[in-house]
Amino acid sequence: MRFVVVKRRAIIIAVIAAVVLALAMTGVYYTGAAAIYNNVSPKKVPIYSVETDEKAVALTFDAAWGADKTLGILETLEEKDACATFFLVSFWAEKYEKELKKLSESDRIEIGTHSATHPYMSKLSGEKMALELSTSKSLIERISGRKVELFRPPYGDYSDAVLSTAKDQGLYTIQWDVDSLDWKGLSKEQIASRVVGNCKNGSIVLMHNDGKHTLDALPAIIDGLRAKGFKFKTVGDLIYRDNYTIDHTGRQIRS
Repeated sequence: MRFVVVKRRAIIIAVIAAVVLALAMTGVYYTGAAAIYNNVSPKKVPIYSVETDEKAVALTFDAAWGADKTLGILETLEEKDACATFFLVSFWAEKYEKELKKLSESDRIEIGTHSATHPYMSKLSGEKMALELSTSKSLIERISGRKVELFRPPYGDYSDAVLSTAKDQGLYTIQWDVDSLDWKGLSKEQIASRVVGNCKNGSIVLMHNDGKHTLDALPAIIDGLRAKGFKFKTVGDLIYRDNYTIDHTGRQIRS
């Protein structure tokens, strides 16, 4: 009889434990499901693309090292009646002040910061994060005469702290959803195919001003996207400035 009682108690305890575990798992699942249902990321996410009915894309160029193709990119954009956003590192802006001034003189070019020294931002202290942004922003604004409102983290590396620091300085943090992979030395045909084939409404395209074949690929990219009905906007004109959410993929959605 004692064996039966003990066994019955063990069964009851096991059932209670199973119920508690199931409720706990349900709570976790519900929280995650709610976030997915609402299509909003539970953590901070930069803007990778924009939800829009308009067939518009934004071409972007990161500038951190060389500059020999920069004015060629600018000339191509002007000849093709297109626009783009350049994200500049401070030491690039200082070294290539002439190129920066040429970019700033064009109404087809928007200028953002790519940090001061091109570090992995998430590994910095809060103080150094803020310094990277404030010094680069000030230097670029001084040389270009343009207000800087956009920031692209080097290496695409970010954290909640990085995003909060950028926001505190009035900066929108921008990533990309179409990677040209021009930094890998792809041919101009491969670069153009990747960009034209992967763009959708509200896409942000990542390229580099010193990519080996970026300049050669640019005319085909512009012509190819235009043939598919896309028009070109700067990132600043593409994104929403208020009343928006960002889903778990980084897509910015009008509230």
